[in-house]
Amino acid sequence: MSIDLSQFFEVFFEESFEGLDIMETELLNLVPGEEDLETINTIFRAAHSIKGGSATFGFNSIANFTHVLETLLDQIREGERNITSEHINLLLKSVDCLRALLSSLKVQEEPDLAQADTLREQFEKLLGMPAGEEQGEETHHEQVIVNTYQIDFKPHFHLFKTGNEPLFMISELAELGELEVQAFTDAIPDIKELTSDECFLYWRFFLNTERDEQAIKEIFEWVEDDADIKVELCGGLFNDAKAGSEEVINEPAVVEEAPKTAEQPKANKAKAAANAPSAKAAPESTSIRVGIDKVDSLINMVGELVITQAMLNQLSEQEMTATAVTSLQEGLAQLAHNTRDLQENVMRIRMLPINFVFSRFPRLVRDIAQKLNKEVELKLIGEQTELDKTVMEKISDPMVHLVRNSLDHGIETVEKRIAAGKDPVGKVTLNAFHQGGNIVIEIMDDGQGLNTQKIKEKAITNELIAGDSELTDDEINELIFMPGFSTADEVSDLSGRGVGMDVVKRNIQSLNGSVEVTSAAGIGSTFTIRLPLTLAILDGQLVKVAKHTYIIPLISIVESLQIDIAKVSRVGKDLDVLRLRDEYIPILRLYEIFNHQGAIESLDKTLLVVVENDNQKVGVLVDDLLSQQQVVIKSLEANYHKVDGVSGATILGDGRVSLILDISGLIKLSGLKKPGSQALSIEPSATLEDSCSLNQ
Repeated sequence: MSIDLSQFFEVFFEESFEGLDIMETELLNLVPGEEDLETINTIFRAAHSIKGGSATFGFNSIANFTHVLETLLDQIREGERNITSEHINLLLKSVDCLRALLSSLKVQEEPDLAQADTLREQFEKLLGMPAGEEQGEETHHEQVIVNTYQIDFKPHFHLFKTGNEPLFMISELAELGELEVQAFTDAIPDIKELTSDECFLYWRFFLNTERDEQAIKEIFEWVEDDADIKVELCGGLFNDAKAGSEEVINEPAVVEEAPKTAEQPKANKAKAAANAPSAKAAPESTSIRVGIDKVDSLINMVGELVITQAMLNQLSEQEMTATAVTSLQEGLAQLAHNTRDLQENVMRIRMLPINFVFSRFPRLVRDIAQKLNKEVELKLIGEQTELDKTVMEKISDPMVHLVRNSLDHGIETVEKRIAAGKDPVGKVTLNAFHQGGNIVIEIMDDGQGLNTQKIKEKAITNELIAGDSELTDDEINELIFMPGFSTADEVSDLSGRGVGMDVVKRNIQSLNGSVEVTSAAGIGSTFTIRLPLTLAILDGQLVKVAKHTYIIPLISIVESLQIDIAKVSRVGKDLDVLRLRDEYIPILRLYEIFNHQGAIESLDKTLLVVVENDNQKVGVLVDDLLSQQQVVIKSLEANYHKVDGVSGATILGDGRVSLILDISGLIKLSGLKKPGSQALSIEPSATLEDSCSLNQ
């Protein structure tokens, strides 16, 4: 019976990607000439772990590539080379390459080795130079000392069950120098007791090498808890060392000399396991690492539920006296309380610190700043602020675009900043914090700010607004989110193609969030993103329209009021607007949009829920306001299909399905169109205020 190594693949990939994140973070912290030895060791250990794991599973493309990377790191940490900016850039490119290779292997695709081959050639060229030669320094060749080590390696029987393979370790030992192997077979049981998933062999090695004892121990660090390992320095070479070695593990039953490299024999089984056809593709990673405190809290909540259930079961068996009814009501109230606590604790499991998103930006800022020849400092605030895993995954790309925009258009070059009396180093700040039931993310820069006049001219040229439109600076700045809008004079691979900011806004709105921008010329810009903490649960206001119950997200509601019919005016043919504190609020009739019969049509007998979307207020006409409650959101697209004006559905306490309104979708369904970010209009030739004054 052979061991199915594929059962360990998911853990290997998860740990490898974490190792690459560690490598990238520590590489970004390195400053040539000021490097810290512990930082170098951390990078080396991460690379060594990836190499060892990939070799274990037969992912030779990863293991071979990581080997040359590890060799350079080893020379740096041993003091044989001084780290340079060239080294750091090459290692960062290698991190990207390894991510791509691992991603391909994870989905069982053949990895593209072109970049790996190119980088390997660069490493080998670098490693082929004597230390310091790449910097033009003179090199001094010192006498190399070769030592012989005796290594006793006796695995515990369960070693194979941990996913480790001794042949791989023998192969790595052979790479350190000249190796002789003695294999002992006396522990092999009778054939009736022999099992294929237990290790009965053990070994003694004699190794001639220029490396130190630590390099040997690192090969066995994977199995130090699963084997007895002893490394001793011997005086001479093989024959002398063996003659002077008095201690023997056991008499060797078989003595073999291993080849210089064991690459072929060690890879066959693992490679076959890795490449064997599978009935189903490897699943994507859907795991979340959860703190033990959250798990303990869940266990406590479940315990409370069990107690409450037992109490209610006992009450159900009693005669329903007044006392029993009171106790039953108290038990139900306790059950509701426990259920709410359990719900909140379950939701906490999905909450992760936003640092998982923030951690990708130091590398991004460094690379783009180098490309643009700018000096930029990145500051991260509120890295431990938590939000739902799903929201986090979907907000990452919009944030990347906003940061790239700040670096490309916001931060000036060093020369321009000095001329403006600014610090030569520009600053980009990412800040996250909770505000009510939302998370707020700010992307701030101290650059030149938005060119409001240029934005307005471009918007007029593109016929996005009328030439005589009177807009505030904030309203003009919001135009950058219009589809196809761009003020870039030149098209680059960073920005300026007229796409992107509208997609950013659309993606954020799909998360029931919003984005806005504030800017001051010469001082900088701030993009503010507001998002719900989770997409799974929503605080909603239940409203009645005819016989139907809808839910309006509380985050969208500004206020609810009874309509003063004297302040209502007709615009165009069929749109009513309400004058509310010097604002004109378009009134949307839900019963017309959704074609309901039996709704209250008289404005003075209904209620108006004023909602805001995209900095624009509209009024939703409803028959009545019901309760407010948290609802669990169910996707219509996953279970039915997309419905315009509806973002999802939920099941009410009485078992009925209630639809959750999408305010942005309702505005589109109603026929209202926006020429700019702040105004609604029915006819292009007249503003809303003009139409109202004509119809008073």
